[in-house]
Amino acid sequence: MSEALCDRMIHYNLTCASGHEFDSWFKSSEAFDGLVAAARVSCPVCGSTEVSKALMAPAVAVSGEARDLGAPASEVEQALAALRRQVEENSEYVGLNFAAEARKMHEGDLPTRSIYGEAKLEEAKQLIEDGVPVAPLPFMPRRKTN
Repeated sequence: MSEALCDRMIHYNLTCASGHEFDSWFKSSEAFDGLVAAARVSCPVCGSTEVSKALMAPAVAVSGEARDLGAPASEVEQALAALRRQVEENSEYVGLNFAAEARKMHEGDLPTRSIYGEAKLEEAKQLIEDGVPVAPLPFMPRRKTN
């Protein structure tokens, strides 16, 4: 995350009803409160939407010490980063053509290969209903440009 963006966002350590600890960034404290009230913040470990702010120590910058805010901090974030690397290194990004490509491979119109991309919810549901073997990724793909 860029420093300019971090300056405009709030970082919270969070805990769920089961005691799992995680963290996230929010546009404002009001945005956090609204998302929690609407059950839109969930624990990445158990999925609980009973989430609250955990006790936090203030962040103090130490001269000469830099922290890469994009680097995975927890075991869950490290596992997700490893999964992302695995998917990106071993499959082809087909972008918004994912549903059409997956269907063509399933029907034998294209050779089978590992792909990933993006699909609308209805497209994904239809693929599953039609028996096309697909699964959602727990991260947003990085859009590749030519």
